[in-house]
Amino acid sequence: MFSQDRLVILDADGTTIDAFRAIEKTFAHHGMDIGPLARFQKRRNMFKYLGGLKEMPTNLRRQLGGIKRSKIVETLTEVYREEATMFDGMERLIRRLAVVPDIKIGIVTRNITVDPIETLTRLFDRHGIEPDLFDFLEHLPLSEHKLPYFRRIRERFRINPARAYACGDEAKDFHAAVNAGMHPFMVAYGFEDFERLHKKHEIPAEIISRTPDELSWRMLHALGLDTDAKALGAVDTADLPRAAAASPPPQALGV
Repeated sequence: MFSQDRLVILDADGTTIDAFRAIEKTFAHHGMDIGPLARFQKRRNMFKYLGGLKEMPTNLRRQLGGIKRSKIVETLTEVYREEATMFDGMERLIRRLAVVPDIKIGIVTRNITVDPIETLTRLFDRHGIEPDLFDFLEHLPLSEHKLPYFRRIRERFRINPARAYACGDEAKDFHAAVNAGMHPFMVAYGFEDFERLHKKHEIPAEIISRTPDELSWRMLHALGLDTDAKALGAVDTADLPRAAAASPPPQALGV
């Protein structure tokens, strides 16, 4: 028997947290260069952390010349815990959703830092996000798929799949959401850009947000919550796909 609750599952790295800047700082600390975000987003997963043609020779020499992966992960962990930031507007969105009584909200992540739950708890704490704002914070190894985690969380809270939403920044996040019977939200400011998500992976353009503000507007609108564009950074509905733009924020209608 289903409850009357709704479910929102967020990804951490590349959706909620600016993971690229943390990786960039980590690479620089070890004398490497990850290259610009635009090229990082277009690379195949197996080449993402080698850099582009310009950066790859130096990065390979450093990675094959004695830098242990464990040292890189230790640095990345420190950067996450002390310096990494959430994308603008995501803290506000999480707080908005967390206070709605019938919404269960949390994170499912493959974060690769040391003790990822502790790392993310400390990062969120720096942004004023207390652990009890989340109904769950789940970590899975890189080798595992999110699909069974999505299903287990949905079943734990007895959520009707039609009232469940999941958001991520990679094609595999989209497929996990769809196969779990959930409504997918996708973002193009994380690990994969709009062109890669839409043209290569054939993810509908209508569900891809290019900015955190656009994601916030879409999510609040889908959940029937106040879409105050001023509070969300004045989202320009002209940038939204036609279907979303057809229902502009309330103040655009003068109500």
